[in-house]
This record gives sequence, C-alpha cells and structure tokens, in this order.
Amino acid sequence: MAKTLSVFSKVNILRERYYKAAAKKDALLQIINEAEIGEQVYNSNAIENSTLTLEETEKILLQIDLDRFISERELFETKNLARVVSYINSKAKEQELNLDLILLLHKMLLSNIRDDVAGRFRNKGEWVRVGSHIAIDPKFVVNKLEEMLITYHANPNINIIKRIARLHLTFEHIHPFIDGNGRIGRVINNYILLREGFVPINIKFIDRKSYYDAFQEFDSNGNTSIMEEIVGKAITNSYHKRLAYLESKEIITLAEHAKRENISHSNLINKAHRQTIAAFMEKGIWKIGN
Repeated sequence: MAKTLSVFSKVNILRERYYKAAAKKDALLQIINEAEIGEQVYNSNAIENSTLTLEETEKILLQIDLDRFISERELFETKNLARVVSYINSKAKEQELNLDLILLLHKMLLSNIRDDVAGRFRNKGEWVRVGSHIAIDPKFVVNKLEEMLITYHANPNINIIKRIARLHLTFEHIHPFIDGNGRIGRVINNYILLREGFVPINIKFIDRKSYYDAFQEFDSNGNTSIMEEIVGKAITNSYHKRLAYLESKEIITLAEHAKRENISHSNLINKAHRQTIAAFMEKGIWKIGN
C-alpha cells in the first residue's frame, strides 16, 4: 500500500509538470501519440504471441511490404488494433466507459478475423480457459462486467493506479469474449486513463512474465500488488517520455548518458526498470531527457 501511494504521489507531480509543459503544444502531443501507436500495437500483440517484430508492425501500418509471409490474422490484428488505439485517443473524452462501448471496440478489433464472435460476449456453452484458469460461466458475464464498472466508478477517491489494476485484473478474470480479451483489456486501461486526464500506458512485451504473474496472484488470493507495480511504472514511463519532448530536452540513450557521466550503464538500466530515474523506453531502447 505504502509503495503504491508513493508512486501515485510521484505520478501526480509528473502529471502537474506535464500539464504545464503541454500548454499550446497540441501538435507535438499529436505527433507523440501517433508515433506511439506502432509500439502499443506491437507490445499488446506480442503479449498474445504474435510473431511480428516492432519493425514489421510499423511497416504494416505504413503499408510497406514485409520481407516474409505472415498470416492474414496477424495482418488484421495489427491494422485493427491500431484502429482501436486511434479511436480511443480521439473519443475517450466524449463517452463514459460502458458495455456497449466495450462491444464496439471488440467488434473493431476482431473484424475480418473472427466475424462470428466480433462485438458480442460469450454465449451459453462458450467456455474459455487461460492456462489453468477457467473463466466464469457465460451466463454471469454481463452481470460481472456491470459490477466491475460500478466498483470502478463508485470509488473515485482511490488512486488511479489501484483502480486500473483491479479493473484490468477483474476484466481478464471474467474473460468476457471468446477471443481478444487481453488486447481489449489493455485498450480499456488507456480509455479510462485518457478520460480521467492521465497519459496512456504501454504494457511492454518484456514485462510479460510479471504481467502473467499478476493474474496468477489475483486468481489465487485477489491481490493486485503486482499489477499495481506494472501500471505505476508504465504511467511514470509514459510521463517521462512526454516530458522529455515537451520540455525540449536533449533525448539520448542511457548508454550515451552513462558514457557522458562516467557511470555504470547496467546500474542505470536497473534504475530505469524500477523507474527511479526519469528514463523511458522508446522502440525497445532505454532513453533519457538530458
């Protein structure tokens, strides 16, 4: 609890800096958000075992031919998720999150992939399993999702890190869809963050083990501590990146920063992972605003 509150306090300080730095810089913010779509799509798909690299993902979004054959599913997963990410970036401030919106996002995500299940929750007899976890009976899906949203909206005084962590874990525990649950769950995180005036987060493929550990922890005892840590670090990472651009800093790699300051690169990497320095990951490389 104390650790989460400490991170939340740090996030609020970064958030205040962000709003000051972002004044009259809408064009730069739009460029940052658009440039980040490829990374968000790559990481979210990679967590779900997509074989595409970040470079291949960006080529698809730029309509550049790849050097190898990929399945039609991976092609549409990339294009559709990018469309969903762009949609929430522009629409989050306009509408409260509800079940109809979740269904719309799911339909956009699975269009031309699984049209038979796109835009609907699991029906009677449609059971799903993730590892050893068997998701709830389909007949309870709608009620459990409504309870999830009520719990989220009924506790505005609880800090955003704890609220996002619990909502995400609950959504994935329910697993309301036959396919696309993970991607939609991560999109919902950002929809809520944007709606509440925070920056979007990018849960990265390199953190997949901790991410899955968070679900195991929640399924076994209802604890959200691992997911809170993941969400907290993702938010600070996102603020560090945006502030480096908005405050017109010289953006260099951590390796270059280590050389200039004559300090240990590995030590800086460890601090970056813990987010105890103002470092951020961009296209798989740790960077910092100098």
